[in-house]
Amino acid sequence: MTETPAKREGIPLGSFFGVPVSLAWSWFLIAAFIVVVFGPQVDRAIPGLGYGAYVVAFAYAVLLALSVLVHELAHAVTAKGFGWPGARIVLNLWGGHTQFSSFNATPGRSLAVAMAGPAANFVIAGVGYVLLHLVNPTGVTFLLWDILVWANLLVALFNILPGLPLDGGRLVESAVWKATGSQDRGTVAAGWAGRVLVVLIVGYFVISPLTRNEPLDFQVLLVAILIGGFMWTGASQIIAHAKLRLRLPLVSVRALMEPATALAVDSTLADVSARIASRGGRVILIDQAGTPQGVIDEFTLGQVDPGLLAGSPALSAARALSPGAVVSDTADGRALIGYLATLEGSEYAVIDEQNRIIGLLDQANIVAAITGKPQQPHAH
Repeated sequence: MTETPAKREGIPLGSFFGVPVSLAWSWFLIAAFIVVVFGPQVDRAIPGLGYGAYVVAFAYAVLLALSVLVHELAHAVTAKGFGWPGARIVLNLWGGHTQFSSFNATPGRSLAVAMAGPAANFVIAGVGYVLLHLVNPTGVTFLLWDILVWANLLVALFNILPGLPLDGGRLVESAVWKATGSQDRGTVAAGWAGRVLVVLIVGYFVISPLTRNEPLDFQVLLVAILIGGFMWTGASQIIAHAKLRLRLPLVSVRALMEPATALAVDSTLADVSARIASRGGRVILIDQAGTPQGVIDEFTLGQVDPGLLAGSPALSAARALSPGAVVSDTADGRALIGYLATLEGSEYAVIDEQNRIIGLLDQANIVAAITGKPQQPHAH
């Protein structure tokens, strides 16, 4: 599964094929779970091992991690073949994921990178199955070998299920992407497919035993719920992020700004009152270099005693603007969001091509445009 970049976490394991790999601390939780659950099963399968049964169970956890590493390396190496930079792998509680600093994807390339992981597991399972019957090992070797073959087969089959965050979700995403021309619409569709899979998977382990009048296997049900919870959370986050990206074209300075005009920073509140009365909108105070210093709106002006307007400097009632809080009226979309992230404050003076102040952009309006949720009006 491919995701966005994250901070380095856990224990660095080195680099494979030029791809840095680290082991997240959360992996030890799943390793402990495997030891606790499979240790007694190993002891029953091979009596006499004693505590060695738990060592064998831990060895299985390590072999499973290595299988996941091969799965993720298949993603990363395929992506490197397409020129996607910055690949790194993290092995964690849920197996692992491959991250990229950036990439230039197409429906076909995205699908190829996603399917490379399950394909690697199919290869391990197939080769392992053939060698298992050629070598015919016994005891602990047979047990670990056999369970590794089955684990890789199940991991491959599970990952090709058509719903995000599983690799098979890229099949749905790519199909919708190809049909609509929008990767984000494909991502939303694949995320919903992932949610449907969660309902079907958990429902199967609950409904199937009941229809056969059999007791629920709570250990299996617990695993199904944990996996379902991971999938549901992942799908929900993916859907939310894709919906935000779909709304980015709505983020336009011209569409979101409030009208504003400029006055010299040494003006009085009476000057501001006259400007608002004649032109409306906000007033942005600028210094001699034309740099915005503060902003005054009609609400703020209304809090001042009218008798004090003529003798009070405008800056005394202005809200300060952060240094450099200036944005072009032509900015929009992802570039605008990226630029605003480098600025301090929540209000920005808007300038036109002639560097004239024509408006004021409020961060609350940007958030409303991105999320689709109106922000509570606030008095400055």
